[in-house]
Amino acid sequence: MDEQKRARRPGGRSARVRAAVHQAVTELVGERGYGNFTIGDIAARAGVADTSLYRRWGNLQALLGDVLLARLNTQAPMPDTGNLADDLRTYAANVVREVTGPDGLALVRLAVALSGEGQQGLQARDELLAERARQMQVLLDRARDRGEDPPDALEVLDHLLAPIYIRVLFGAGPLTPDYLDRLVDRLLA
Repeated sequence: MDEQKRARRPGGRSARVRAAVHQAVTELVGERGYGNFTIGDIAARAGVADTSLYRRWGNLQALLGDVLLARLNTQAPMPDTGNLADDLRTYAANVVREVTGPDGLALVRLAVALSGEGQQGLQARDELLAERARQMQVLLDRARDRGEDPPDALEVLDHLLAPIYIRVLFGAGPLTPDYLDRLVDRLLA
């Protein structure tokens, strides 16, 4: 009977807890900034026991990496338009929408801060980057399979994502659709 109940309720309590914890992290980063809250603060905000967070994620850095990856996958998924240039334009627009949204800058700063959090932070950062690189490679491999000549993933980072993040972090100029088009055109030239 329990198995039948679970089959009818995909995700169930576990999905609700994960969503509440992710929301709590996002709110705390926005309100206090990175490094100014604990697992206990997150648990209290999410309405769960801190032992549940340690059991599921192990440490704060792994939890923060999971939040970042989930946000990226939801808000800036890898598109599949059937054309590399359009895929990259769509992806860039999704990234811009995410990083300029209400929690965007806080989450970008959180990603940067993970690098300075010792071995656990580096591991969380590396896992986040590896998963996004894997996803980007799928996009690039699809283009290659269609007969297009895609750049490598590092070139996408250097020529498309880095300028976006620099403009967001330092307020170095607007992120207009025309600007994104120029970035994609230069990358593919």
